[in-house]
Amino acid sequence: MAVDLSFFQSQTAQKLRQEGREEGREEGREEGRAEGLASALLLLLRHRGVAVTEGDRERIESCDDLDVLDLWLTRAIAATSMTEVFAAAGDTPGSAG
Repeated sequence: MAVDLSFFQSQTAQKLRQEGREEGREEGREEGRAEGLASALLLLLRHRGVAVTEGDRERIESCDDLDVLDLWLTRAIAATSMTEVFAAAGDTPGSAG
């Protein structure tokens, strides 16, 4: 008995495959952006002489939230410690609390 495989050649199937490819590309781009921001952050911290523990490095390298990485990178411009880089939202470096 022959199996009807025409669905796999249909416009709907082709559209679904194309959408899947596009989603995969976008995910890859975001992963690349996250890796780039993490690398830039670690480079900046190293050149500024800020001590980075292995745990700090793992936290940075495993973060895939571009907004968080951007915030940490911005904070690292003036931070003197990882505590300042990782400060909770609303905390300001040097504030008590």
